[in-house]
Amino acid sequence: MNKLKCLLLSVFFLTLSGFCLSQSALPPLDKSPMDMCYYPVDYPVLKIQHKTDAPLIARVIYGRPQKNDRSIFGDLVPYDMIWRTGANEATEIEFYRDVKIGNKKLAKGRYTLYAIPETDKWTLVFNKETDTWGAFGYDAKKDVLRADAKVVNRPDIIEVFTICFEGTDKNKTSLMIAWDNKEVHLPINW
Repeated sequence: MNKLKCLLLSVFFLTLSGFCLSQSALPPLDKSPMDMCYYPVDYPVLKIQHKTDAPLIARVIYGRPQKNDRSIFGDLVPYDMIWRTGANEATEIEFYRDVKIGNKKLAKGRYTLYAIPETDKWTLVFNKETDTWGAFGYDAKKDVLRADAKVVNRPDIIEVFTICFEGTDKNKTSLMIAWDNKEVHLPINW
């Protein structure tokens, strides 16, 4: 009887420890973590500190790949091909009001932000298909706006892909995308 009790208790504790271990398992750290940027810049912090009464204009959610000694543009990111503008899930941009990009109106809403990099300019593509991974399911029929942005060669190297808004004007900003030794600026106004 004692042997049976010991056996049953051993099985119980092994099962319990296996259950506890499986509950503690976390997914591995993503090599290209997600990040978010806002306009107005630092909007959530300013809002919680009661330092702004300005309305939220835009938010970008994107994956941040790293250069890691790789050749980026024209190699890892081919020229003249659609790109997710970051890593993993395709980059998404949400506008909380109607905006103008160039002379084109873009309605308030959430869009996937793709890019078609070239050596001297990028075509930034706002597409209504959201919640997608990479650019594998890209459908040009769902594009709502395309705008060109000139490439600027940087004197330094940006190791981690970065998107941010520039400026503090109440009626305009510029979306800046930078990685490796390249950056582009896309003016946005409302």
